[in-house]
Amino acid sequence: MFKQLREEIATVFERDPAARTSLEVLTCYPGLHAIYLHKLSRRLWSWGLHWLGRVVSHLGRWLTGIEIHPGATIGKRVFIDHGMGVVIGETAEIGDDTTLYHGVTLGGTTWNKGKRHPTLGKSVVIGAGAKILGPIRVGDGAKVGSNAVVVKDVPDEATVVGVPGRIVEASTSQPAARRFAAYGVVQNQDDPYAKAIQEMVGHTHELEDAVAALTRKLAMLEQELAAHEAQASSTDNLRAVK
Repeated sequence: MFKQLREEIATVFERDPAARTSLEVLTCYPGLHAIYLHKLSRRLWSWGLHWLGRVVSHLGRWLTGIEIHPGATIGKRVFIDHGMGVVIGETAEIGDDTTLYHGVTLGGTTWNKGKRHPTLGKSVVIGAGAKILGPIRVGDGAKVGSNAVVVKDVPDEATVVGVPGRIVEASTSQPAARRFAAYGVVQNQDDPYAKAIQEMVGHTHELEDAVAALTRKLAMLEQELAAHEAQASSTDNLRAVK
C-alpha cells in the first residue's frame, strides 16, 4: 500500500508543476483523497456492503467535490487534477496513468442495467469539462480536449475535440508518456474542420468582393448608357427644331 502511495505522490509531482512537497500533496490534493476513499468504498462494495460503500462514496464527494461510484474500476497512478465536479459512474473503467481534470463526466446514456459507462485505456488525458458518455472506449494514450462531448469510440493515441467530439489528430507512433498534454490540448494543433470553415469564409469574402466589383461596373455602364441616351435625345430634339 505504501509503495502504491509513493507512486501516486510521484505521479502528482510528474503531472502538476505546482506541487512542492509530499506533505502538501498528501494534505492538499483532493484528487488523491478521492482515489483512496474510493478504494475503501469499492472494497466495501465488493464485500456486498453496498449501502456502506455508498456512504463512504458520498463522504468522499462531500469532502472533495469528486463523485466516484463504488462500482467504478480505477487503475494505478490515476491523477484527478483540481477535481471539483468530476463524476465517475458505476460501470466506468479507468486505465493506469490516466489524468482527469475538473468537471469531467464519465456518464451513462441509458437507464438499463449492465455496462453503460465508458472505458478509458491507459495514459488517457481528459480535459476540463469534457463529457464521455455511454459504454464506449477511449483508447490508450488518447486525449480529449476541454468541454468536448464524446459519444463514440476513440482510437488509441487520437485527439478529440468539439461537440460532438471529432478526431483532429490521428494515432501516432510517438510514445504517449512523452506526449502528455495538459487539458488534452496540444499547442499549435490544427483542427481540420476549423481550417475548412476558415477557407470557406475566405472564399465567401472573395465572392462578395467579386460581386461588389461587378455591381460597381454595372452601375457605371448604366450611367454611361443613360448619358448616351440623354445625348442622343438632345441631338434628336435639335434636329427637330431645325
